[in-house]
Amino acid sequence: MTQADKAQQFRTLHEAPNAFVIANVWDGGSARMMAGLGFAALATSSGASAGLLGRRDGRVTRDEAMAQARVICEATDLPVSADLEKGFGDAPEIVAETIRQAAQAGLVGCSIEDATGNPDAPIFELGHATERIAAAAAAARALPFSFTLTGRSENFLRGRLDLDDTIKRLKAYEAAGADALMAPGLPDLDAVRAVCAALDKPFNFMAGIKGKSFTVAALAAAGVKRISLATSLYRAAMTGLLSAAKEVREHGTFGYIDTSVGSAEMNEFLRE
Repeated sequence: MTQADKAQQFRTLHEAPNAFVIANVWDGGSARMMAGLGFAALATSSGASAGLLGRRDGRVTRDEAMAQARVICEATDLPVSADLEKGFGDAPEIVAETIRQAAQAGLVGCSIEDATGNPDAPIFELGHATERIAAAAAAARALPFSFTLTGRSENFLRGRLDLDDTIKRLKAYEAAGADALMAPGLPDLDAVRAVCAALDKPFNFMAGIKGKSFTVAALAAAGVKRISLATSLYRAAMTGLLSAAKEVREHGTFGYIDTSVGSAEMNEFLRE
């Protein structure tokens, strides 16, 4: 399947009547497993990508992110979108170059957020944030396939609990050329409904926050089109790792082996 085919497949998922779940993975093995389970699309996670390198979220370079994305894209025939944080730079031209490199890595979509990484001023001023999305959209439109750009408002993850401003930002990113919108950390389904009602483009809800993750059916009824899983699958995998390792370290037993996936079952997902 060509990259253009994957890109069109990804667009079609957004145009279908039902909501779909995009599984966030972190390496070729997890990508193969999610494809084997029947997910229609995959995404990277900045937090999982950092964890894979033994770092905290936000501590991955662009080259490292693209190298990981390339491994995931080559592992399956599914379309892959990427969490590319703020685009690895503040200036619009840097964000545009990130879009071009994302396409070269095999990706057919990505999200660009408006968080600055500066705790003293955590969110970009709206005008500058919109310019960054516009530059990303222009770079995406120049590609020979339909790259899906997601504009992402980080307000609710960065202490700015302002729904009106979040909607204002998402509408600005939509007008600037984003193909989908995202606002992680919305507090309840009423907020999700308000956001979806205000937008014309598909909205991505991020599941994975305790107390702020809802069922697929409830999110679809609220108007959500795409549901991503952020670091939640990676954290679930690491929970199993920690639990098993603690059992060995603290009790000297190996009970986790009896409930673990066997090598033969694992190999069913993997290539020769």
